[in-house]
Amino acid sequence: MATEPTINQAPDAAAGRTVAVTGATGRQGGATAHRLLAGGWRVRALIRDKTSPAAAALTDAGAELAFADFDDPASLAPALEGTTDLFAVPPAAYGPAGSNHELEFTRGRALADAAAAAGVRHVVFTGVASTSGDAFAAPGKRRTEEYLREQLPIVTVLRPVRFMTNYLGAPGIGLDGIVDGVHRHLFPPDEPFQIIALEDIAEFAALAFEQPERFAGRTLELAGDDLTPVEAVAVIGAAIGVELRYEQLTHDEAAALNPEIAALRQRWIDGQRWHADIEALRVIHPGLRTLTDWLAESGAAALRASLLGTD
Repeated sequence: MATEPTINQAPDAAAGRTVAVTGATGRQGGATAHRLLAGGWRVRALIRDKTSPAAAALTDAGAELAFADFDDPASLAPALEGTTDLFAVPPAAYGPAGSNHELEFTRGRALADAAAAAGVRHVVFTGVASTSGDAFAAPGKRRTEEYLREQLPIVTVLRPVRFMTNYLGAPGIGLDGIVDGVHRHLFPPDEPFQIIALEDIAEFAALAFEQPERFAGRTLELAGDDLTPVEAVAVIGAAIGVELRYEQLTHDEAAALNPEIAALRQRWIDGQRWHADIEALRVIHPGLRTLTDWLAESGAAALRASLLGTD
């Protein structure tokens, strides 16, 4: 009787295929690169700095490293040459004034053109979750999704919600993390919001590469749990043995970070919400992690190390 491949068992689908991974020294790209390597895939990590600790970890895990810079489109063609598949983390353009959607799309278009020229067949593109009633959120990412579909034979789109690892801090945003026992964010304290573990984004990407016919053309809104912010900090506090509390940023506090964050806060106040179907996702991926699962697996140890300086 045929058996399903386990997470660490190389699937037959991997034979003769090489997956290029952008953002491989970052969070989503790194998690996906390591998941694919553990599953027996050949991985080429597209990076700008081959000397970083994250790059060394990829090499140790068996990845091939290739230099690629989205602002130097000529570097993309040689980096993708000979690859068959691509995991694409959008090269975001974010600064003090907010997101530069036009630059983000320019970078995404350059990647799509290079992938098409290299003969890449299947792209798994990870963007950002959509919200109810907001069809035009993240326009740079949405335009990149559409352009990829025009240029590549098979495209699968993943749209994850907020990462569980953001409780460790989210560089460059100006909010998130836990400081002096307080987690501060945009969300109303007593209304559920969705979160996801990076490892589960990697699992869905791996499933898409293993079963391209099943996931061709699909867009998956990804989440693994939906707690209120107050419930979430209570769960985290219990896991690490520290009393924590949640505070919602005021409009003025959000505006002081930048107008885009204030606009996001207002959309949430107006009732827009992420809308991933967690139960349906769990049918596709039964191991989908809750916040409690993530804390038990790795999150609590990372938070203790970050907040308390202990393992």
